[in-house]
Amino acid sequence: MSDEAEFVILTDKPGIFHTEIGVHMHAVECWDYVFFGRTKARFVIAALDCETRIEVIDEAPPPTVSRVPSKLLKKYATVAEAKRDLDHLIQPGNPGTALVRVDI
Repeated sequence: MSDEAEFVILTDKPGIFHTEIGVHMHAVECWDYVFFGRTKARFVIAALDCETRIEVIDEAPPPTVSRVPSKLLKKYATVAEAKRDLDHLIQPGNPGTALVRVDI
């Protein structure tokens, strides 16, 4: 990997699964996807310092942990590029969908 960070999007779906930010990465921005007043998902844009594994925890009993190699995730050169990908979730002209920035 180059000296510059790459960015990935991590997803949490409340009550279904969540991802853990591990070593060699850090959160840069966080966004909630809101659909008609209900938060359906949380997206974290994270910077990767190098290839690592991301823990995905299935919240159904009993909780199951999967360690996914970051090389399998879509990579973005910039935070803005990752955010543009998230913007595709919002339906233009539909007030029922929104991305709401969340403090990290």
